[in-house]
Amino acid sequence: MSGENQNNKRRAGAVSQAPDPDYLTFNPSPSRPHFKPPAGAVDAHCHVFGPSSHFPFAPARKYTPVDAPAERLFALRDHLGLSRNVIVQATCHGTDNSAMLDAIARSGGLARGVAVVDAEAPEVELDLLHEGGVRGVRFNFLKRLVGDAPKDQYFRIAERIAARGWHIVVYFESAELNELAPFIRSLPGIIVIDHMGRPEVAHGVEGAGFAAVLNLLEGDERFWIKVSCPERLSIAGPPYEDVVPFARTLVERFPDRVLWGTDWPHPNMRSHMPNDGALVDLIPEIAVTEDLQRRLLVENPMRLYWPEEAS
Repeated sequence: MSGENQNNKRRAGAVSQAPDPDYLTFNPSPSRPHFKPPAGAVDAHCHVFGPSSHFPFAPARKYTPVDAPAERLFALRDHLGLSRNVIVQATCHGTDNSAMLDAIARSGGLARGVAVVDAEAPEVELDLLHEGGVRGVRFNFLKRLVGDAPKDQYFRIAERIAARGWHIVVYFESAELNELAPFIRSLPGIIVIDHMGRPEVAHGVEGAGFAAVLNLLEGDERFWIKVSCPERLSIAGPPYEDVVPFARTLVERFPDRVLWGTDWPHPNMRSHMPNDGALVDLIPEIAVTEDLQRRLLVENPMRLYWPEEAS
């Protein structure tokens, strides 16, 4: 029986998987933003989870989230005044990218994906991912989610996807960047840093961790970065003003290599659940001109994910 048929058989008999008891559910009624994004704006970092009754979570997952299916993501997109989504595979689904591919297929061409793949995945699987809208892979270095990152496997994957023109998304803590930097620099192609490189906000924009992130970007134009997840980085909490200087620095120094995303449905948030409308209202504080806003929200993500449509 083929892998796809096995997956279909497994899903046919699946039941919903209960979320972790302490897992926070996404905000069901976010405010409508005061800021109106430019036409064609892209949420370049978001997720879909399940529904687990049809797309079960990975057996080896470190957490079990609340279902956050495609229809809820697309309703949020429209509510926030956005136009497109880049759906990033999260660890709870492992290397089974089916939920993401299903969402992309239902988007009418308005979504692309970043996958998690096995180093030994057959070429036909990579072909199907590309045909399904995947344009990158994600390498996670957070120990709480993946333990010791399998660097040998990551490098094999990077070599295999390079010929397809995919990019690599890397997720790490800024405090660990000096140790990781030689390996990350050795990877081929465009490399996108998740969530501002997770700087220590208490150390300020002059802190060593953020300086290491800036050094990576300044030293190699292959590196891009997402100015996302102020809710994860903030010490002060909403409205996350303490994170604005970090994001604004990145947008102003690297205007053609920055992306923005909601991170909906905000997996593994512990302190609170953010208001997605308020996250959109932060955009004019980090990208203070219409030109910077258009580059951040439209031109940059279109070049990376929809190059065939980019002007």
